[in-house]
Order: sequence, then C-alpha cells, then structure tokens
Amino acid sequence: MNVLEGPRVERRHVVYRGTAYWVDVEGAELVLPDGRRVAESEVLHLPPCSPSKIIGTHVAFWSRHKETRPERAAVTPTYFTKPPTSLNGHGGELVRPASCQYLNYEGEIAVVIGRVTRNVTREEAWDCIGGFTVANDVGLHDFRDTDAGSMLRVKGMDGFCPLGPGIVTGVDVRQATIRTWLNGQLVQQGAVAEEMIFPIDYQIADLARYITLLPGDVILSGTPANSRPMQPGDVVEVEVTGLGRLRNHVVSGPDPRAVVGHMPTDSAEVRRVALGFDDRLPPGLTRVQVPKRS
Repeated sequence: MNVLEGPRVERRHVVYRGTAYWVDVEGAELVLPDGRRVAESEVLHLPPCSPSKIIGTHVAFWSRHKETRPERAAVTPTYFTKPPTSLNGHGGELVRPASCQYLNYEGEIAVVIGRVTRNVTREEAWDCIGGFTVANDVGLHDFRDTDAGSMLRVKGMDGFCPLGPGIVTGVDVRQATIRTWLNGQLVQQGAVAEEMIFPIDYQIADLARYITLLPGDVILSGTPANSRPMQPGDVVEVEVTGLGRLRNHVVSGPDPRAVVGHMPTDSAEVRRVALGFDDRLPPGLTRVQVPKRS
C-alpha cells in the first residue's frame, strides 16, 4: 500500500520503566506490545528511526527561497548531511553553547525511507517511503562562516535533529501544513501544496540517482520562512498536519574544553541567515525578538 493511503497508523519508540518498546498510538494512549496501555507522560520518547544517514534539503519552500536567496533561480535543490549523532526525540533538550547566540528552529517534514532505494523514478519514489515524522532541523548559525558551506557544525551538533513523536503512515503530506510555535506563539507556517518548490518524490529520485538510500534513512524536506533564533528557557513546537506535534526545550550548556578551530562569529552572513532580511511576514505570525549580545 502506498504510504499516503489507507488509515492513519502511528508508531513510537519509547522507554517505559527502563525498557525500550515500539508502541502503537490509540487516541491519548500508547499501547505496549504486551497490551498494556500507558499515557504519554509516563514514557521517554526516542527517535522513531535509526538512520545510516540524514540528508537535509537546503531550500525547498518558496517563502524561504525569497527570504534567503532571492537573487538565485530555484533550478535544482542542493543538500547537506547531519550525522546520526544529531538525533534527538520528542521532549529532548536542545543545548546552546554558552558563547553562542544564533540557535535557530526550522520546522520540517521528515521522510523515513522504507526499503533499499536506488535509481528510482519520481512515480516509484512514493513506494520507497516507510513513513513520515515531524522534524526540527536545528542550526547553530554562529558557525555559518566555517566548513566551506557544508554546515557540518551548524547543523550537525549532537541533538540538533529532533524527530517525532512517532512515525506515521496513511497521511497525504502533500496536503499538510507545517507550523512552528515558540513559547506558544506561531512563528512559522507553510502549506506544502502552495510552497514546496521541489516535492518529496523529486527529492528522493534526485538523491537516489547516485546514492543508495537504506531503510531508516531520513530526508529533511525543507522549511518555510521565518527561521529565527531560540533562547535558553524557550519551548519550541513543530506541528505537521496529520503527523503530530514535536516539542523540545532549549537549555544553555558550557563551551567545549578545547580552544581550537573556528570560534563562533557574529558576521553579516551569520545575521543574514539567522535573522533574515525580509521584514514581511504572513498574517498571524509573530516576529521573534533576538536579544543583543552584551
């Protein structure tokens, strides 16, 4: 059955009383394999997949394109990777190092590959998907000026890829809307049908021309405009129609012990991407105010 069709099914990977389980979701309850029913508040959520690789799409929504790359033609997508150690779950912490200030949210649809995928057409791509989940493609833009555009440190730090709460099938994400809230205020919103430049089937077929995608691999399919920094103490939530609502909270952490390599910067390029330069916002959204560094 095509992953877009059929009844909605959601499975989550959780820890309950010290043991990891794959559970089914029935209403407000989680059903353990032995039939016990528990509340979400009783479990710790784990990422709902174990990817060998996580591939992100740089710019795939028109509003984000106009905000960050208005001078470029949107001809083909470009990609980056996040290491599996960047995985995080629903309810997990997002740690901002003490000397950094531009820790941005990016609400997205995450595509989880369901079978070995190589050299497929766009029509075949949908049958290669195992499910969808909600993602926050977190980035620390203080490191935007290094790594030659690969964004390894910007996007690849530990915990910078929250996924969840579960993996879902039976939802047509082509009709979904992505929304992000910061401390209860709506700060991002984008409808896939209206905004996505490079559809999910395009992205899969494009990547699989030369790269074998394995079961569990994740494609982060792009974010709408208005990605902005978060502060320690903030609660960020990403919701995708039909997939659920992913929640994480931001905390402050110490700087690394080794004083080597590129240090955080506050350059014009960092601010251009982290803060945006388009003052226009869709109706109903709230502009995030970023405190100045003291």
